[in-house]
Amino acid sequence: MPRSARNTSLETRTARTRLGIRRTPYFAKIAKGLRLGYYRGAVAGSWIAGHYRGDGIYATEAIGAADDTLEADGATVLDYWQAQEHAKRWADRQRQIAEGRLREGPYAVADAVKDYLGEIAAEKSPAAVQGAKYVFDAWILPELGSIRIEKLTTDRLNRWRNKIATQPKRVRSKRTASEPATRETADDDDARRARKATANRILTMLKAALNRAFHADRVASDSAWRKVKPFKRVDEAVVRYISVTDCRRLVNACSRDFQKLVQAALLTGCRYSELTRLKCEGFNRDSGTLAIRLSKGKVRHVVLTDEGKDIFQVWTADRLGTDRIFLRDDGKTWGASHQKRPLTEASRQAGISPAVNFHILRHTYASHLAMKGVPMGVIAAQLGHADTRMTEKHYAHLSPSYVAQTIRANFPVLNLTEESQVVPLRRRIAT
Repeated sequence: MPRSARNTSLETRTARTRLGIRRTPYFAKIAKGLRLGYYRGAVAGSWIAGHYRGDGIYATEAIGAADDTLEADGATVLDYWQAQEHAKRWADRQRQIAEGRLREGPYAVADAVKDYLGEIAAEKSPAAVQGAKYVFDAWILPELGSIRIEKLTTDRLNRWRNKIATQPKRVRSKRTASEPATRETADDDDARRARKATANRILTMLKAALNRAFHADRVASDSAWRKVKPFKRVDEAVVRYISVTDCRRLVNACSRDFQKLVQAALLTGCRYSELTRLKCEGFNRDSGTLAIRLSKGKVRHVVLTDEGKDIFQVWTADRLGTDRIFLRDDGKTWGASHQKRPLTEASRQAGISPAVNFHILRHTYASHLAMKGVPMGVIAAQLGHADTRMTEKHYAHLSPSYVAQTIRANFPVLNLTEESQVVPLRRRIAT
C-alpha cells in the first residue's frame, strides 16, 4: 500500500466546514486509480471510495461517516486518514475479486468462522471441533459475527477483548435455560489473571479463523487483528496436584465403574477424552504401552509402569480389541461431561477440598514425575506436548534443582521453631 495522501481541504474537520454544501462529493486522489470522496451535508459529512475499473467507469462504496461532529472510532466514524485506509482495503479487495482470487459479496466474521469449522473437521477430533464451536457461539459470534471483515479495526477488536476480560465467568447451565449462567469474578489478582487468560485463548481462536480466511485469499488484509496483542503475563497459573495418600483416598471413594477411569488417569496422565475413547487394542502387553489415538490430531505411546501394565492386563483380559476399555456399569460409553459430578462427590467423601477435576489428575501424574527428577522431555512425551515449553512452564519448578539443593545444604538452622512442635510434624509426614 502507498503511504497516505495529503489534502488540506479534507484532512481536518475545520477545513471541511469551509466547503460548500453540494450533492456531488469532493474527491481527492489517494492512489493510482483510487479516489476518496467527501459528501458535505448540512450538519455532517460522509466518506466514499471510488475505484477505477476501466473504460471510464468508477466503482464506488460508502465507507463511513466523517468525524465532523463525533469522535472517530475507526469503525463507523472515520477521520481522513482512517477513511483512506478503509478505501485502500476496499480497493484491494475489488482487485482480488476481479482477478478471481477472492469471492465476491460481503464476507463477515460469521462466514470465516463457518469456513474454519468446516475445514478443521477433517483435521481434528469431533470433540475438538465441538469445543471450538462452543467458543465461537458463546464469545465471538454474538459480538462480532455480523461485522464484515474489511470493516474490522484494531480498536474494535481490542475493546471486544477487554470486555471479555471483565465479564463474569460462564458456568454450565441447563439446556432449557434462556440465558447463560455466570459466576461473578472474585475481586482479587488471581481471578482477574484467570479472566485475562481466558480472553487470550478466545482471541487465539478468533485469529485462527481470520488467519485461515486471509491465507485462503478470502479477505484482503490481516492488519486489523495482527495488531491486537494478548494480555501479558497472565498464564502463570499455579498447578495443583494431590498427594499419593489423597490419590488412594480418592480412588477408594469412587464408584466401581468410575474408579477405573480415575486409576487410569493417575497411572498414565491421559486426558478424560483420551481414556473414554481407548480400546483394548490400544494396550500393547509386550511393550507395556498405550497407543493414544486422535489426541489433538496425533498418536502417542504412553509408557506404563509395572503397576499400570498389570492393571491394564486385568481390564483387557478376554475382551475383543474393538471393545472400549472403560464403560459405565450400564454398558454405555462415558459422555463428554460425565466425569464432573462423580469426581466432586468422590472428593467430598475423601475429604479433599476444593474438589479435584479430571485435569488435576493429569497434573498429579506429571507433578510426581517431575518431583522424582524425570527429565522434562520424557514428561512432555508422556503427556503428548509438542515440545518441552509447556511442560517446563507447569512442572519445572517441582524438579530437584542445583539452586534448591545448594540453598538447603548451606543455609544455617535458625532454631525458630520449638523442637516439641517439629518432631510430631516430622512423624506425621513420615507416616
